[in-house]
Amino acid sequence: MMIVSTRDFRTNQTKYLNMAKAGVDVILRSRAGSFKISPVTEDDHLANKAEFKSQLHHALQEVIDARKGNVQLQSAEDLINEL
Repeated sequence: MMIVSTRDFRTNQTKYLNMAKAGVDVILRSRAGSFKISPVTEDDHLANKAEFKSQLHHALQEVIDARKGNVQLQSAEDLINEL
C-alpha cells in the first residue's frame, strides 16, 4: 500500500496511476479525506448519455406496461437474487 499527499500525487500522477494499474493500493490523503485510487474494471459500467437515456426509457416502459397489466414485474426478492 502506498499513501501519498495531494501535492506528491499532482507531481507524480503517472507514477501513481501506473502503480494502481499494476495492483498496488494507492491512497491519496488530503484535507477533504482519504481516497483509494483504482483502475476502472468491467464491473464499473460507464454508460454514455445516449446509452443511459435508452436504459432509462426501457425501464420506464416496463413500468408503464406493468401498470397496464401487460407485464408482471419481478418481486424485489427475485431482483436481489439476480445480483
